[in-house]
Amino acid sequence: MDSKMFALRLAELRLNKGVSAREMSLSLGQSPGYINNIENSVSLPSMSSFFEICDYLQVSPEEFFSTDDHAPDKTKELLIAARHLRRESLEHLIALVKIMS
Repeated sequence: MDSKMFALRLAELRLNKGVSAREMSLSLGQSPGYINNIENSVSLPSMSSFFEICDYLQVSPEEFFSTDDHAPDKTKELLIAARHLRRESLEHLIALVKIMS
């Protein structure tokens, strides 16, 4: 993943969370333009800052780089909820997801 893809993925996940770049920057203890600079490919975060970004977005580093999952936080929520379903209900859920895809 190059810096442009990194920037796009960060913006996607941030927007999914429903926060502004400024709000996220300040929540991370950074300057107001910090996230904006990353999303505009002006800079990249340090490794420790990247982990803080993942924590803030509630995604693992693996989920951050898994660009085929556009809402990893919601996928995780669905999987947790599905663990409590009976087999028959899981089969119905799978069928529904396939129809929606």
